Amino acid sequence: MQPKDELMTPVERRATMGLAGVYGLRMLGLFIILPIFAIYAKQLPGGASHLMIGLAIGAYGITQSLLQIPAGWLSDRYGRKPIVYAGLVIFAIGSFIAASTHDIHWIIIGRVIQGAGAINAAVMALTADLTREEHRTKAMATIGMTIGTTFSISMILSPLLYHLIGVPGIFALTGVLALASMAIVGFVVPQPQITRFHSDTETTLSRIGEVLRNKDLLRLDFGIFALHAILMSVFIHIPFVLEADGLKATHHWELYLPVMLVSFVLMVPPIVIAEKKAKMKQVFMGAVALAALAQVSLLFWHNSVWAVAIALLLFFTAFNVLEATLPSLISKLAPLASKGTAMGVYSSVQFMGAPVGAAVGGLLMDLYGGDAVFVFAIALLVVWLLVASTMRPPAPVRTKLYHLGNVSDADGAALQQRLAQTPGVREAMVAAAEGMACLKVDMQGFDEAAVEQLVKGT
Repeated sequence: MQPKDELMTPVERRATMGLAGVYGLRMLGLFIILPIFAIYAKQLPGGASHLMIGLAIGAYGITQSLLQIPAGWLSDRYGRKPIVYAGLVIFAIGSFIAASTHDIHWIIIGRVIQGAGAINAAVMALTADLTREEHRTKAMATIGMTIGTTFSISMILSPLLYHLIGVPGIFALTGVLALASMAIVGFVVPQPQITRFHSDTETTLSRIGEVLRNKDLLRLDFGIFALHAILMSVFIHIPFVLEADGLKATHHWELYLPVMLVSFVLMVPPIVIAEKKAKMKQVFMGAVALAALAQVSLLFWHNSVWAVAIALLLFFTAFNVLEATLPSLISKLAPLASKGTAMGVYSSVQFMGAPVGAAVGGLLMDLYGGDAVFVFAIALLVVWLLVASTMRPPAPVRTKLYHLGNVSDADGAALQQRLAQTPGVREAMVAAAEGMACLKVDMQGFDEAAVEQLVKGT
């Protein structure tokens, strides 16, 4: 049993689960049309163009990528909850616009507006306000996990909902869920007593240049961009492949359900090996190679449902491993003072992969046919392998946060120097204004008792 002070308080648990729910419902609204929209859009005016279909699928990423960091800054000035409320209202408006039209151009406009409801940075900042330093990483990880979970749920629910309420009904449902999320923010998520800037979770304007010059971080940014570009491009073509193989769109869930469940099971051993055995680069490179193998399989053996199912199982196993390891790599490789900024840039690049991949995939289908999409995915993954091969293996470290209370800048600088000299500490940062110490420490050999003694002495 954990000691009492190592457990989250009821307020922290409520905040974490409430915000994870809000984050997940919003991501569901962005992902849920992916498995079936291409088939639906072929019937719409303008839907004969796969490029237009791709833009409709990925357009949310343009505004999401551009606005999430500014939205985080606005939440510092005007409060977290007002910005989250505003983002959810904007998202709902975009959803209802997309639901009310049968013109693909207006659906694209609706998706752009959906993306403008960029609440991710504000949600993370609110999480930091409501959790103690020693539990913040756990809370952030819980919320981050909702991306993969929500995506898997959307792959299963989407074909079922398509049969029951159609795509307009799905868009309307996501708008209703966005408005319902406002109730979660208002009645479940506590009101923070103090709102302050958190360098470990938020973007600092002055450090963006430093992050963009860091070659290790740029390799990871390219990776998450490529991963989401491939995901979006491939799923412009996959629904048609499955229909050609005899599986109707309303029954696609019968394939996605076992694929998603088994891929979640298969992702666990590689992640455990990566973290516990300090084999992060090997597992990471292996997952990229597995994703490439899956795309090769889709290119040459997509003439049966079973063949597509096996290829998708390989792809989503790799996808889940990469989605889990990439943020961990950012945390291990980013300087402590730039960690929040590195994550902000990473997240923005991740969302930009969606419109680029969807547009390129649609254009390739129009010009050269569906197989060109798989060739594009293979080429991008080969480039990723080459880029990732030059990455230095990350040190087997983890991040630890400690609450300090009120300390002066001088005392904070002195404490930072002492912490940096503690056995097992690779890097130390004391943010006196935030009352926080952030350490990058070895997985083994870290003298936590000595650190706690130093922290208590402040």
